[in-house]
Amino acid sequence: MLALVADTHRTEDAGLVGRTATAVAEAEALVHAGDFTTPAVHAAFEDAAAGADARLYGVHGNSDGPALRERLPASRTVEALDRRFVVVHGHEHDRTALSLLARQEDADCVVVGHTHRPGIGTVGDVTLVNPGSHADPRGGPATHGEVRRRGETVAVAIVGRDGDRRAIGQV
Repeated sequence: MLALVADTHRTEDAGLVGRTATAVAEAEALVHAGDFTTPAVHAAFEDAAAGADARLYGVHGNSDGPALRERLPASRTVEALDRRFVVVHGHEHDRTALSLLARQEDADCVVVGHTHRPGIGTVGDVTLVNPGSHADPRGGPATHGEVRRRGETVAVAIVGRDGDRRAIGQV
């Protein structure tokens, strides 16, 4: 399983509780779409991923300071579950730019954050996923994303901290 998180906006810890903590512990890989906010929070995610024997794939967001901007790319491509995911925070991308980036990277899915609003949609012919914020939701529930192989398909779900599925799609 691939766990998707974004917009942590904390200063000392990862803020992983409930189903989000369980998803991270079960993940083969953890994708963070930016706004860790501090190096300590990034380190907490590295520790959580290492504890799950998973790899952390993060990008920096607009609220990440110089230390994280030096350490993390603005975008990255992740290959998992026989799919190609491009990850960006999204503060510098409108829908057209996301579509072009997906095409450039030959991606099946774009993972973005920034808005704190969870959702699954499309941009061009590519799946667009915003996992929302697990630790700093704004105007809605705390959420994260879970991506799993289901036979020949790859399913993506937006999941609340309580474990309720809020949205479902395919990559």
